[in-house]
Amino acid sequence: MDRNFRIFFVFLFLLTTPLLHSCNGEKEETGLDDISFLPPEWAVNANIYEINIRQYSEEGTFRALTDDLPRLQDLGVRILWLMPVHPIGEKNRKGTLGSYYSVRDYTAINPEFGTKNDFRELVEHAQELGMRVIMDWVANHTAWDAVWTETHPEFYETDENGNFMPPNEEWDDVIQLDVHNRDMWEAMIGAMEYWVQEYNIDGFRADVAYMLPTEFWITARKQLENIKPLFMLAEAEEPELHRAFDMTYAWEYAQTIRDISAGQATLSDLDVVMERNFERFDKRDFRMYFTTNHDENSWQGSDTDLYGVHFENMAILSATIWGMPLIYNGQESGLDQQLEFFEKDAIEWGDYTYQDFYTTLLDLNTRNQALFNGEIGGDYRKMATDKDDYIFSFKRIGHHEQVMVILNFSETERTFTFSDGHVGTWTNVFDGSEKEIPSTNTIGPNNYLLLERVYMSH
Repeated sequence: MDRNFRIFFVFLFLLTTPLLHSCNGEKEETGLDDISFLPPEWAVNANIYEINIRQYSEEGTFRALTDDLPRLQDLGVRILWLMPVHPIGEKNRKGTLGSYYSVRDYTAINPEFGTKNDFRELVEHAQELGMRVIMDWVANHTAWDAVWTETHPEFYETDENGNFMPPNEEWDDVIQLDVHNRDMWEAMIGAMEYWVQEYNIDGFRADVAYMLPTEFWITARKQLENIKPLFMLAEAEEPELHRAFDMTYAWEYAQTIRDISAGQATLSDLDVVMERNFERFDKRDFRMYFTTNHDENSWQGSDTDLYGVHFENMAILSATIWGMPLIYNGQESGLDQQLEFFEKDAIEWGDYTYQDFYTTLLDLNTRNQALFNGEIGGDYRKMATDKDDYIFSFKRIGHHEQVMVILNFSETERTFTFSDGHVGTWTNVFDGSEKEIPSTNTIGPNNYLLLERVYMSH
């Protein structure tokens, strides 16, 4: 199928598909129960790339990122997720530079990153290159010295003595907003509208989205959609939030692949996780799969620490098994460092070891309908073998296209036999060669096969 026609087909499909709630639990009695949203058509075959502006370059600025956008375009990036760009609180700050998630002013720019005009130019240039830009948004807490503490102290929760209070003991550099205060909702949504109206951003990633009522997010999405279609990502794994959001985190998957790499889980545990995913979420729900992000990298370990020799297998798995793949900045250079969270710690870009590797994965994800996001994407079919302790294999089956993934997690070469055949001729995604897949195959240690097949329509 011609690529342009395929994208048109996807768009038409979305327009003609009934709007249905994707939550599996009971709905809140909010008066908003009949409201649901569809993702923008450009998100159907999108991927996402997270940017830590402070650490992205030695300069740590919007302008330095803007200069690198052509490389990200060549990489195949479709959505740029910018970690928070707001001024950071100084009172009770952690470290020298503080946490990006300690927001001082929702309608201002962190001067360390540049000016509002620099930010505008970044968004405009990214969009000119065919990419979309979403902002990280922190809606449940602010800095201790946030503007609202002076102008709207009633927006906050307080202790028995009337003092501001952190959400928990660990987050002592921020204070908790009253997430049930409807006036606060109105002000928060107004701040979100500001960035869409003034800078034409394309959506939001909502920090700890589960810590606010779902009704807040539905109300926010409804008002924001009056401006333009947006893409909304929730840092959460609650199906209920798909009433307001397009995509949620595959947290359980992420923990499981880390545990497998550490020898603390098995491939059968991954089967259980995927079964649970399909039970809990509707197929139309976008899910975000990843090997790392800013939290995993800074607090859990580098790619080398977390995955060792399994890194490429896990990267391929995360880009093909289901949903939308995420890349965290620097992974294309083999991010072998834990980036400091509260200090300056620029990425060591080196020789971009995995640039071609990720370019191939993102290209496949963008053009092969079997890997598209949501309901238009292909079905997942696990392929059992006689070596399931070492071999993880599956197909994604679309309308006219298929993808087959075979991963060997053993330290030695393995010969295995498919339980149900799965024979045929495929194309090797990485080198374009034809690959005959018989019932019995051999694959090298810690190695992979990524294959695709296209059925021509008549």
